[in-house]
Amino acid sequence: MSKTYRLFISHSWSYSENYQKVIELIKQQGLDFYDHSVPKDDPIHTNGTDKQLHEAIEAKMKGTSCILILAGVYASYSKWIQKEIAIAKSHGKVIIAIEPWDSDKTSKVVKDAADKIVKWQGKSIVEAIKELG
Repeated sequence: MSKTYRLFISHSWSYSENYQKVIELIKQQGLDFYDHSVPKDDPIHTNGTDKQLHEAIEAKMKGTSCILILAGVYASYSKWIQKEIAIAKSHGKVIIAIEPWDSDKTSKVVKDAADKIVKWQGKSIVEAIKELG
């Protein structure tokens, strides 16, 4: 029986097409997974406080096998991606950084936090999930 991996994919809603692409790449590899992420079309409803959003993200991450973070350069400037890294680390979660093809422009913050850095390919993403998740 195959294992179902529980994934949280950290991403910026400004780049939600990248999130969708990662989901497609993972599905194409046939990995059995459950997505704990917060997609743009299904946001977390809070009354706008950072504390509530922090708690909601933490609750989503708690049951995951690993955290995937898109390591585009925008991630360095996202306070929420940095908070997600802190939440993941505080719960001992494995972090996999996914580097975009144009890898001269990646987030040092994300790569420094990562347990493994992979390229933007379904096979390498899924191999990392299986290895670490």
